[in-house]
Amino acid sequence: MTTVADLQRRVHGLRLADDVISGGDLLRPALREFGAAVRLFREGTHTEAVGRSLLRVIGELAQIAGWIASDAGRHAEAERIYRLGLSAAHTAEDATLAGNVLGSLAYQRTNTGDVQEGLGMARAALENARAAPPRARALYLDRVAWAHAKAGEDQAAIRAVNEAGEALAGHGGEDEPGYLYWVDAGELRIMEARVYTELRRPLRAVPVLRDVLGRYDATHTRELALYLSWLAVALTDANEPEEAAATAERVITLSASLASDRTARRTQVVLSRLERFREVPEVRALLGSTGALPGGGAARRSSGRPCA
Repeated sequence: MTTVADLQRRVHGLRLADDVISGGDLLRPALREFGAAVRLFREGTHTEAVGRSLLRVIGELAQIAGWIASDAGRHAEAERIYRLGLSAAHTAEDATLAGNVLGSLAYQRTNTGDVQEGLGMARAALENARAAPPRARALYLDRVAWAHAKAGEDQAAIRAVNEAGEALAGHGGEDEPGYLYWVDAGELRIMEARVYTELRRPLRAVPVLRDVLGRYDATHTRELALYLSWLAVALTDANEPEEAAATAERVITLSASLASDRTARRTQVVLSRLERFREVPEVRALLGSTGALPGGGAARRSSGRPCA
């Protein structure tokens, strides 16, 4: 059990590292830790209780390693890792952990074009973890909301966002897994704003994004760049191209040194949305300085990574 406890601390170390380090830079140590834990389970000798605890650690490692691989643009590898983690969580009979792993896979599927499959997975993660603690249910509902938004299902997306807030309101003093440490009201408001941005409702999205980003931890560079990218898109929908261009420039600056496929993709989306305002001087200057092309060449250069 002391070995399992050491692994648990290293898993949480990876989570904290992911807050400030991009997937391309963190992938190798994440895969190394995941591989070592799997080998320990398969090749080691342990009691049933230790084995169950080790399976939970493998499930948690799979979730963060899969998340890191996805951020690095290694989507097939991320799915393989997620599915191994899902198997470990089910074998350990940990429904909350299984929901977290399946929800992470759902989020990747939703964001890489398989929206209906992602929606089905997100719903399954929620339904199969009915007894999960409040912050877990809030997280699963957020993923359902996002999938509905990507599918263009306005009312279902808004309903899920509201239910996530209600779930979070029930949080307070209960036992819960350590991997839920980051789920709070600010993160839920960000997701709410992202949903409204995706649904082309900028009047709902812009005030929330401005408020939360004004207080956001600047050391979380990738998330800051991602969330600013949604603000830039919402501003284009609000017919505020000058401010959108200024926000997009900040996204590009923050993303320049990040080995993150997600920020590269979002930069491409922002520049594409600004294209219709090319005649606005601030937008023209930004697009000219990045060498923006309809195919997204500027986004690839901004992060140093291909937009797979």
